[in-house]
Amino acid sequence: MKLPLYLDYNATTPIDHRVFEAMMPHLGEEFGNSASIDHLHGARASDAVEKARAAIAGTINARPEELLFTSGATESDNLALIGVMEANEDKGDHLITSKMEHPAVLETAKYLQKRGKHVTFLDVDRTGLLDPDAIAKAITNRTVLISVMMANNEIGTIEPVEVIGRIAHERGIYFHTDATQAIGKLSVDVRAMNIDLMSFSAHKVYGPKGMGALFIRRRNPFVKVSAQIHGGGHERGLRSGTINTAAVVGFSKALQLCYEALSSEPPRMQALRERLWQGLKSRVAGTELNGHPTKCIPNCLNVYLPGVENRALMLTMKDQLAFSAGSACATSKVEPSHVLTALGYSASRSHNSIRLSLGRPTTTEEVDLAIEEISRMANTIRNRFCSTAQS
Repeated sequence: MKLPLYLDYNATTPIDHRVFEAMMPHLGEEFGNSASIDHLHGARASDAVEKARAAIAGTINARPEELLFTSGATESDNLALIGVMEANEDKGDHLITSKMEHPAVLETAKYLQKRGKHVTFLDVDRTGLLDPDAIAKAITNRTVLISVMMANNEIGTIEPVEVIGRIAHERGIYFHTDATQAIGKLSVDVRAMNIDLMSFSAHKVYGPKGMGALFIRRRNPFVKVSAQIHGGGHERGLRSGTINTAAVVGFSKALQLCYEALSSEPPRMQALRERLWQGLKSRVAGTELNGHPTKCIPNCLNVYLPGVENRALMLTMKDQLAFSAGSACATSKVEPSHVLTALGYSASRSHNSIRLSLGRPTTTEEVDLAIEEISRMANTIRNRFCSTAQS
């Protein structure tokens, strides 16, 4: 096994070699600009982009014209929240979201607050679940948008988005979900799940970085969105800028591979996750689960290791194992995880918790080695701390 073992797939994934092969022609001889359709080079690029758009849309039961390409889920989240709130000022000025959202949503919501919008940040329960009734009670006659992530990036808890979307539609409100951690791991159907806008990204599904998408429903209801990037009028005028054809093709291939393996890969991930959980629980006394025990994406395990400071563990094990103390977008921060804080946990528990996320290359042997190394080092750190405290 190649060291360090990588168990941080919620942060990013390696490009699948089949994805890389699909991208290669568009990084070389097929270099045309998809907006320059008056000659053959541009027409070929445009054809490749539109075929990829249709394929990606098909995986989520959307229409091709409902899919916009962006630089990633963060841009998609910004476009969804700011774009909808700006374009629908005649309807209202109120946004509902949760305290557990990704920073791309939370920080955008706070930006909207500074611009005079009203935002309600709802609590979640101890497992990370939102109460749909709380959402219904928070709705006012000025509510324009509800934004709730499909699956949490730190603890993996899956939210009841279908129910939330139905509540939104019953009240004539748009519903947005960040599905970055759900796409490729769960079956996602934007129509069955009552979703009006959905953000997702390629690099979480073994595709290239710097490529994402935003689904914007065009019928029942037609979602009004104002552009945030202006220029040449690309992507229906909502997101100007030359499209990265190679990345779009790679995104399409990556999702195709994920969905072809949807009946086999998630169950394999679930079995490995359970093996990892049981192994750590049996070897590190007091280990507890953060998040929901069953309503969770299959590859994500967030655990509390009492008496084991997560950054000390990470630094000590950096040559053996790559994992996370929380969100990849907040690794430079020393504050407690906002997700675990939203669950009602203390700063101490947050600083003693780690996220382990599995991926397509993960093997049983790697999981067993991770159990052995994490438990050995966690117990060493704990014993060292106890000895120092006693002296």
